[in-house]
Amino acid sequence: MDTRLNKYAKLLIEKGLNVQKGQTVVIVAPVDCAPFVRLCASAAYDAGCREVVTRWVDDFLTREKYLRAEDSVFDEVPEWFSHFHNDYSEAGAAWLSIYSTDPEALKGVDPERLKRTNVAQGKALEPFRRRQMTNFNSWCVASVPTLAWAEKVFPELKGEAAMNALWEAIFSAVHVSADGDPVRLWDEHCRKLKERKEKLNEYQFKELRFKNSLGTDLVVGMPENHFWEGGSEITLDGIEFCANIPTEEVFSAPKRDAVNGIVFASKPLVLGGNIVDGFGFELKDGKIVSAFAEKGLKFLESELSVDEGASYLGEVALVPYDSPISNTGILFYNTLFDENASCHFAFGEAYPCVKNGANMSKEEKLAAGLNDSITHVDFMVGTPDLSITGITREGKEVPVFVNGNFAF
Repeated sequence: MDTRLNKYAKLLIEKGLNVQKGQTVVIVAPVDCAPFVRLCASAAYDAGCREVVTRWVDDFLTREKYLRAEDSVFDEVPEWFSHFHNDYSEAGAAWLSIYSTDPEALKGVDPERLKRTNVAQGKALEPFRRRQMTNFNSWCVASVPTLAWAEKVFPELKGEAAMNALWEAIFSAVHVSADGDPVRLWDEHCRKLKERKEKLNEYQFKELRFKNSLGTDLVVGMPENHFWEGGSEITLDGIEFCANIPTEEVFSAPKRDAVNGIVFASKPLVLGGNIVDGFGFELKDGKIVSAFAEKGLKFLESELSVDEGASYLGEVALVPYDSPISNTGILFYNTLFDENASCHFAFGEAYPCVKNGANMSKEEKLAAGLNDSITHVDFMVGTPDLSITGITREGKEVPVFVNGNFAF
């Protein structure tokens, strides 16, 4: 275990962030994950970083705040909090986020309080968010087990047994073993994803048509001069990094006003510490005109209403159903893992996946067909029978997915 933990930490620092000598590293993580964060800090100093700065979060304290704090708190953002994110990102810090929250940490919390916090923080942290979406600096999201999360994923296990089971699942997903070199394996994995995205870029599809037996029947228009990303990415100053570990997706941005039809989610979504399940959307001219859910609808509707752009799609991502994380058969209740087991969309902010998109103003991005929002929420739609047909600018139909997997 110790060998794999150290390899995983090294992978996140060297491949996830690709920390440069003299660069500040910021790590945001649950207090439960402190032992692993210490390994990451040591690996960052081994890589020559200037300083490791940590910000701790805690599910219990977060829940207590939402349940018991004075109401005015949820419209405020402390000055230190804004400066922490905006200033370190402006200075070019590499940003590691350990996402390991309890999937139901905020069950029973007033969704209006969650919405107000999202709106307030979204406005206050806009510079930070813009830099991250345009890869101004390297950033990486990864996960390690916490007890509450592990016992949710493996309800038949308790305590250490659940933690060990989740560790094994994570190690498998991120290609970490006792006798292998995860950095080398990750390089090869990224190379394969690059080949796939280059194939998609050659087609320059005008639209993609999604259909499956759940009832999804959706036409997704694509902007002119769009491109697909996946695997490793490049910062504005040319540093290669991996924003998600694990990752199995290639992704792009839909055209904001050109998505029509109905889409059904294929997996539950953890949203604001609550589970949303059995849900989907109807879209017209890009806008989500109705949402439905068997569980958690009020939390879904709250997130869709944080601003105008929240009710439009900002990402389309392709993941084969026959992929390593999907093949585990594990429902992780963690978007980082579940989105990499399934084709997915996101409503909200679009990645600037059009030519020169990273250098565009907000108005120029909107004109190019990219959505703008303070939120970005991924939801999964992949199934074993999902078909995706690409339509080229010349009107040619090209099978992209057949029976849940890439046709090429």
